[in-house]
Amino acid sequence: MLDVYQQVRTASHKVAGIRQVQRALNRDSAILLVVAEDAEARLTAPLVQLAEKRRIAVQRVPSMRQLGRACRLEVGTAACLILQKS
Repeated sequence: MLDVYQQVRTASHKVAGIRQVQRALNRDSAILLVVAEDAEARLTAPLVQLAEKRRIAVQRVPSMRQLGRACRLEVGTAACLILQKS
């Protein structure tokens, strides 16, 4: 789990939040989708399905708050997408 947070923290190209992740999944080259387990499944399930359809790795972490911190946000986030460097 800690290595996933570290991966998010150190990624230079990433997006956070349901809408931004959904947009990026549809247009960008993604490496890893990280989803918080304490987020509402009705919001995160479509992202996970799209990522799996596009063969993008999916990791789950327990806490929206910790995922938000790893994304350098002051609030929690349900999802984060690490993008390939352009």
